[in-house]
Order: sequence, then structure tokens, then C-alpha cells
Amino acid sequence: MYPPPQILETEVFATVPAHLRLDRPSWMQRHHLRAVDCFLEGPGFDRAGNLYMTELAHGRILRLSPAGVWAVAAEYDGRPNGLRIRADGAIFVSDRTRGIVRLHPDSGRIETILPELPGARLHGPNDLVIARNGDIYFTDQGETGLTNPVGRLVRLTAAGKAEVLLDTVPSPNGLALTADENAVLLAVTRANAIWHVPLLGPERMPGRVGTFIQMSGGPGGGPDGILCDAEDNLVVAHARMGAVWVFSRLGEPLFRLRSCKGVMTTNVAFGGADRRQLFITESASGTILTARLPTPGREPGWTG
Repeated sequence: MYPPPQILETEVFATVPAHLRLDRPSWMQRHHLRAVDCFLEGPGFDRAGNLYMTELAHGRILRLSPAGVWAVAAEYDGRPNGLRIRADGAIFVSDRTRGIVRLHPDSGRIETILPELPGARLHGPNDLVIARNGDIYFTDQGETGLTNPVGRLVRLTAAGKAEVLLDTVPSPNGLALTADENAVLLAVTRANAIWHVPLLGPERMPGRVGTFIQMSGGPGGGPDGILCDAEDNLVVAHARMGAVWVFSRLGEPLFRLRSCKGVMTTNVAFGGADRRQLFITESASGTILTARLPTPGREPGWTG
């Protein structure tokens, strides 16, 4: 259908050190059938160049300084998954048990922003993205899938109002806003697809939702974290495939980045002085991979 994408190789940027790996049971053992000493997700750079990432297995948020020093930014009773940093530096996390929370990095305090929906419990938030006006879009995934397609796409407005935009999604995961913010691109993991969700009218409610990219492979996985670059190309971390894909704004495959470490490639972030360096969490090994792309990420402060 399309020419093969160009293959790009990755290399190891950093690995969680032994003293931050926890030899204790975690809730993730029922999914992985083994002890999980750390499980990286949700990478994001602050304006000082610190790389924040969530550690889903044991309720931690880790920080890697530009000098290569690891630290625990927060440890609490939760399951932090997606992380985004707003233009003003505020750090927000989608937590599978706590809802939408805010990290105060100076103190490590976790502030709950949205613990539940009006009149309904959350299934378990997975990832989030922040619009220019301060609205937070997040996915409420929980244990949803093809046989239980009740996952949600939710908007938490800057004024604090929670609005359910979709509630029939089989495992909603990563999400990104297009450059004009007139659509949400939504990773639907169990359907192995990226959906296109147009936002119409002054109410910005979904129009006709369609499949933007139909993917394949990654047994038991699918598209996970996603983001758009400066030209609206879509970067997709393909969990259990050991790959990150770059698609054009029309959905054409441009690049395939091959993991040099493992197959659990879960999430991505742009960084570096020119924002052409892509950073990838390989969750199972607790490793951050990197590769250089020709097109930079969006400017700092634009969190789509």
C-alpha cells in the first residue's frame, strides 16, 4: 500500500540504576507473571532539561537531571501513568487509581485535581494532553478492551468541568492534539489503531470519529504513547512491537525506529537543544532509548 518506512536505529540513553529498582511485589505481576522492579512511562522534559517519567509499578515519579543524576521526585499510594508538563511548568499526571493529579516537584507533593467523574467512577486514567487554553484531555482506560469497549475520552476544562467526549472506546491510551487543535488523535490499544476524533462547533464536541491508522503486530499490545511533531507528523510508540513509528499528517508511514533493548516501547518525548532528539521508554527493562529525527518536536510549552 505504501513504500516501506525508513529504518532508524536507537541507542540507550539511560537506564534506571540498581538502587532505584524495587525488589517487592507490585500490582503489575498479574499482567506480567513476574516481579516488576520498575516500569517506566510518561516521559517529559521541563524547561531546565530535567526528564521526568512515571514508574507505574510502584507509584513513583522519577527525575533524571541533565547531568545524569537520578532521583525520586515523588513516591505515593498511586499508579502514575501518563505525564505532561504545561507551558508554565506545572506537571500533571494521569493516575490509574487517583485520577488526574498534579505533582509539585519542589516538595514531591501530589495534589488530586479530579478523583472521579460527576456521577461516575473513573475506570483508570492512562494518558493526557494539555491544550493551549489549559484544557486537559485524558483517556480513561482501566481494563477496557474489545470485549468491554467502554473506555472514555474525557476533557477537563481549565475551569474544572469534566466532560465525557467518548465512552465506547476499547482501551483508549495515548493521545495528541493536531496543530489546529480541531481534532484529537487517539491511540486505541486493543484495536491496534489510531482514531481521528474531530472537535466541532463552539462546544468542541466530537463529530464523526474514524480510524486514522490501522496498525498490526505487537501481540497483546498496540499503539501506546503518541505525540505530534512540528509538521503534524504523528509519532507512535508501539508496545510489545519494539518499535516507534512516524506517520505523516496524512497517515503515511515515514520512519520505523527499532528498539535496541526490548519490545515494550510505551511512550515518547522530544528533547535536546533543537528538539530533534526523540526519547523512548522501554518499560520492561527500565531503559530510555533515543534516536534523532529530521523534524523537531513542537516548541517547548506546546504540550500536544
